[in-house]
Amino acid sequence: METPILLFDDKMDKATKKILENVIKRKKKFDKYKQRHNLAIWGTFILAFIYINYLYFTIAKVYSYSFAAMFSAFVQDSNNLIFLFITIGMYGWMNLLKEKMDKAEKEFHELRCEIVERSKDLWGTEEEWKNRHVVFEQMKKIFDINLYHQKK
Repeated sequence: METPILLFDDKMDKATKKILENVIKRKKKFDKYKQRHNLAIWGTFILAFIYINYLYFTIAKVYSYSFAAMFSAFVQDSNNLIFLFITIGMYGWMNLLKEKMDKAEKEFHELRCEIVERSKDLWGTEEEWKNRHVVFEQMKKIFDINLYHQKK
């Protein structure tokens, strides 16, 4: 279990701790995919920029007098095909990470909303109910998970 959750021994039962641990895992998974997706976006843009500059300086600028000459030079240079496949592959990987990130966000959001909806059941006793704001504040402060309401 996460260390901050272990500190809440008197404020909740084991089932609630397990649910909070699961929401923390899903938040970390979502954050991981979000970071990877952002890196893939930047990688795709940088790769596309380099490829377009390569095409401009090796083909478009040199053979600008004729489209047929540009096309012929493009087809003859095998580096163009390699750069094109790498750029398209990076774009596909970026889209795959976007799908995984969306799925992880949906799972995280659904579990977080379930905690918000079932908070009366999870903090059943009067003492636990009075101390739940401490747990919510720590979850917000440490893990950036808002359990006060269902809005994102």
